[in-house]
Amino acid sequence: MTTHTADGPGGGRGAGYGTPAGTVPGGGTPDSAGRRAADLLRTGFGLLGPRHGRHTLPAAELDTLALPIGDDGVVIGVDAEGQPAVLGLNRPTPYDVVLIGGLWTAQVLALRAAATGARVAVETGRAQSWTQMVHAMGGGQNGLAVYDVGRVPPQGASAGTPVLVVRDCGMRPPRGRVVSGPWQSVLTLLPYLSPVAPRLVRQARLVGVQRISPDEAAELGRTMALPRADVDSLPTLADGVTLWCADRDRQYVMTQPTDAEVGLLGTPRRMD
Repeated sequence: MTTHTADGPGGGRGAGYGTPAGTVPGGGTPDSAGRRAADLLRTGFGLLGPRHGRHTLPAAELDTLALPIGDDGVVIGVDAEGQPAVLGLNRPTPYDVVLIGGLWTAQVLALRAAATGARVAVETGRAQSWTQMVHAMGGGQNGLAVYDVGRVPPQGASAGTPVLVVRDCGMRPPRGRVVSGPWQSVLTLLPYLSPVAPRLVRQARLVGVQRISPDEAAELGRTMALPRADVDSLPTLADGVTLWCADRDRQYVMTQPTDAEVGLLGTPRRMD
């Protein structure tokens, strides 16, 4: 086996090969060895790589810098400007969502949540309406499982395995055994406004409203302190359009299905 030595940057032999005591490769004194070692550390112990310009931005241009913060989650559709509307369901804190709308939208949200890696547990009194989705996703082995009302077991949610619980329990859903928690969000579907809706709306972090009657819109407007323009628009919303409300923020979103979603669930519809 042949051992090769290489000339150092100063033209001498590599350290430890033929260097007299008290000197450093390429000449110099022990005092200069520390400085040269520091230089080698900064330059990567050898050949310099390609040089690139530094990434700098003048202070006057800081306002032009935009960073994509908080845009991770489930794409639930497009907003009025045609930009993607994203709902962050996987959170380290409890997150409750109420959707006053159709089963179609809730199922699209469940499919897309599962596609992001979340496990979806559906609590429903109409399991037959979810059967086709379960079969399409591998019989419950690929992130979606259906349970009878009151029979959802603990899900063991974590940062690595977030969970979305969909409660499709009719107009008066009972209090759930499995509630929202760290990395476990709960989406409660209400087909229409009901006597329990105000309580659920007040407890929710996010509320979605699809087409409802003028009387329901007036009542919900009082509960949520909606502007008159939104109250007037709710009875006229097209299929697939949802008004999403969080605190004082409101956004109209059109959910546009993919070809696969249309094949599985059909086209957007408010009525089931």
